[in-house]
Amino acid sequence: MEALAVRLSGLDPYVDGALRIVAFYDTLMRRRVDLPALARASAGLAECSAGIRLYGTGRTIRVSPDGGEAPQGASPAPVSGSVPVVLDEEEIGSVWLERPGPAGPLDEVLLERLAIAVAAAVERYGPARTTMADPALVELVIGAGTDEAARARALRLLGFAAATPVRVAAVRPGRMPLDRVGGLVCPGRPVKGAVVAGVGVVLAAAVEPDRFPEGVFAGIGAAGRPDVAWREARTALRFATAREPVVRYAALGALALLAEVPREVLRGNPDVAALARLADSPEDVETLDAYCATGSLRRAADLLHLHHSSVARRIEQIGRVLGLDLGGAPGLCRAGLALAAWRLLAD
Repeated sequence: MEALAVRLSGLDPYVDGALRIVAFYDTLMRRRVDLPALARASAGLAECSAGIRLYGTGRTIRVSPDGGEAPQGASPAPVSGSVPVVLDEEEIGSVWLERPGPAGPLDEVLLERLAIAVAAAVERYGPARTTMADPALVELVIGAGTDEAARARALRLLGFAAATPVRVAAVRPGRMPLDRVGGLVCPGRPVKGAVVAGVGVVLAAAVEPDRFPEGVFAGIGAAGRPDVAWREARTALRFATAREPVVRYAALGALALLAEVPREVLRGNPDVAALARLADSPEDVETLDAYCATGSLRRAADLLHLHHSSVARRIEQIGRVLGLDLGGAPGLCRAGLALAAWRLLAD
């Protein structure tokens, strides 16, 4: 190999530089260096700031050329190149260089080798294992017919310790990869995801509802048993809306009972049938939703960014269509239940 390198370097200085970079990172990996050491070595080699980010934990390492940690408040130089970090066919992070001028001729080679070295370090040291899991194992965990011994074994294989509580979320991730969603809602703790029957499943040591990103719909189960929590999470997901995209099953209360009602019974209810006729006007549905959620014309107007008199006129017209007096508590309660039932039918 050394003889080949010498011959190639005589033909092309670029090849000589590339081979030296490859040898440089091979040495670092043989020495089993950790992520901060990889970042420092890369910044020194590139003579500019280098960065490493892991999606699963949210960890970011940014090192300046002198080997010191780059100040978080300082404005970074433009990113001259970035490469994803891939482990087990899953993108788990990225690496980049911050070069003030144009990218160097060997920056691409350096970043590719750095990404490989980061993936090797993550696999060796953790804790940022890949988030995506074997769907068959996840199905064993959440399956109603799984015996407890098989469920416990599947959880161990997924990386959950015996004493670790497991929370379950049902997710429609939109355009964001499910592994990114899992890493965001459970940073720094065990989390696994898979798609089962067209729905994203997130198993995590903890789920932080406020960390779900925009555009993601989710339902969060409450039970301690994963199979029961999965059933609850799917029910909660059915109640998710653009106004309330993340729903906790525990917060549904008696509303969860609607999910147990057969669809034909819901469809045949007069209030639900009347609301279905209203569905041709999305503005009216949005207005009714805001009014049911707040119970106040003025607060609904604030949500809709309209004048309260405009909302009052809409609510009066909607009440005529539904055949309900929306000015009183009984009519408002019936409208809210009809709205929830209609959404369950549309799910």
